[in-house]
Amino acid sequence: MKLLAPAEMMEAQSPLPLLLVRFIGTCEVVGALGMLLPGLLRIRPSLTPLAATGLVVLMIGAVLTPIMISPDPVMTLIPATVGAMAAFVAYARLRVAPLRGRRG
Repeated sequence: MKLLAPAEMMEAQSPLPLLLVRFIGTCEVVGALGMLLPGLLRIRPSLTPLAATGLVVLMIGAVLTPIMISPDPVMTLIPATVGAMAAFVAYARLRVAPLRGRRG
């Protein structure tokens, strides 16, 4: 949504500059692709925990920003949940079940 929504709608919904919102949206999409594609394609699977860690950092910012603007705890539930899931993926792919790359 942060990438495809019209500029007027994004400016009305967020106090952040539009360029920053588009950059955050780009980081979210690239992070999601970085979590999925290495495992699916078995190419550089070591990138999965790095992408997940990057998303955790991004979601920490997504949790803190609404708290600073308006103390509404409901606005923090989705990014907190996504951040917790990304942290789980990062830990699982780093320690519990690391993926192996293609051989040959």
